[in-house]
Amino acid sequence: MTRLLVGPFNRVEGDLEVSLDIEDDAVASARVTTPLYRGFEQILVGRPMADALAIAPRICGICSVSQSMAAAAALRALYGVARAPNGVVAANLAHAAENMADHLTHFYIFFMPDFARAQYAGRSWHEAARRRFKAIEGAAANEVLQARRRLLEIMGILAGKWPHSLAFQPGGTTCAVDLGQKAQLVAIARDFRRFLEAIVFTAPLAVPLGLRTPEELERYCEGKGADGDFAAFCRIARALDLENLGRAANPLMSYGAYRGEAGAFLNAGVFDPIASALSPLDARAIREDVSHAYMRDGPEEPSLARTEPYVDKPDAYSFAKAPRLHGRPAEVGAVARLAVHGHPLVRALLERSRGSNVFVRVVARLIELAMVAEAAEGWAKALALNEPFCVVAPHDEDGDGVGLVEAARGSLGHWLGAQKGKIRSYQIIAPTTWNFSPRDASGVAGPVEQALVGAPLEGHGAGAASVQHVIRSFDPCMVCTAH
Repeated sequence: MTRLLVGPFNRVEGDLEVSLDIEDDAVASARVTTPLYRGFEQILVGRPMADALAIAPRICGICSVSQSMAAAAALRALYGVARAPNGVVAANLAHAAENMADHLTHFYIFFMPDFARAQYAGRSWHEAARRRFKAIEGAAANEVLQARRRLLEIMGILAGKWPHSLAFQPGGTTCAVDLGQKAQLVAIARDFRRFLEAIVFTAPLAVPLGLRTPEELERYCEGKGADGDFAAFCRIARALDLENLGRAANPLMSYGAYRGEAGAFLNAGVFDPIASALSPLDARAIREDVSHAYMRDGPEEPSLARTEPYVDKPDAYSFAKAPRLHGRPAEVGAVARLAVHGHPLVRALLERSRGSNVFVRVVARLIELAMVAEAAEGWAKALALNEPFCVVAPHDEDGDGVGLVEAARGSLGHWLGAQKGKIRSYQIIAPTTWNFSPRDASGVAGPVEQALVGAPLEGHGAGAASVQHVIRSFDPCMVCTAH
């Protein structure tokens, strides 16, 4: 048995190290480490409650709307107010723009460039992948960055700026739009849909959204979608057998995404990929284990927990805590959202492999991209001119509030306690904290640590592409993890 230390990882937001025990040229066990501590939860304590809306989004520059939405939701729960209907629609549209930009960036800038590695030279698909997806030099990057820039114009109209806008408030959003701006929003959403149809799927969105089985997906990739980047990924994934790489069989959890008056656009719940069973989400069953985290022991319930670093703690190896749902790890992200929501293709792929894997995580991300892009156009059209976007909320309530939202990378929760108008306690569990959790007190590994076991190195050691594929399939954001 030999041990390899992999990291720092490029194309990942923040610091990440992975320790791998190697046996027979494959990963026998893994430990993932978040080596950077930042302290946002401590910074917030003692400040006026509304400061959460300004400080918490600074945790991250690529999902700041998600952090804003969670902070606003926690304050809204504490205040007991309802958002203005226009504010709900505007917030969903802005959140969708950020999440779609994240999915697009992950696919083209973070994940696909690994197929252009020299390790794959000689494969039948390698030269085409190198020309299309190689970092900086590939033809796709310029097209994608232009589409991403256009998409994020939504943030300029609805939030004034991106990232770190103060437009997202407990009572809605602060930027009303006029007729011209509404027309701009509809046009931007339509342009992005056309980009997806022309470049990613080479078919109307209804075609990939209508796929129900793995066999239909294969026929689409050889037929209507053959010239698109989604099909290119699927063909490479089949050649590399990515369906049998990075496998894990934990519960898949979603808090529910894009809530409106009629409920959530993507449902909340927990899906068991082994039993193919769906159950309601009980957020009261969430706990944070710190047995292997550089943190002092304390209450495990997020609303009671505290964050006190302890760098000399025996057996600790990460600044990430270990979130558990009913005492078990849970995987979060697009695959979890679509499995919980009941998407037939994602559920069929999960059933075939009896759990998640590299292939289905990426497929789910692109299918969700199509779903949200289609909905975003409708949300832009639904904005009601001359109706309020925000209601005034009180600022001096005492009590507790929980804000649960879905960022692109998965379930994000803020637990806020307030006393005499000041923040008494603040706890955050980010998506990557769920996926990249260290072991718990029972020695149970987190989802990524499980998924890395069995990854073949094929003589490439720490530079093996398989390890990169597994890590990137979760789209990690380590600055959010350690916050």
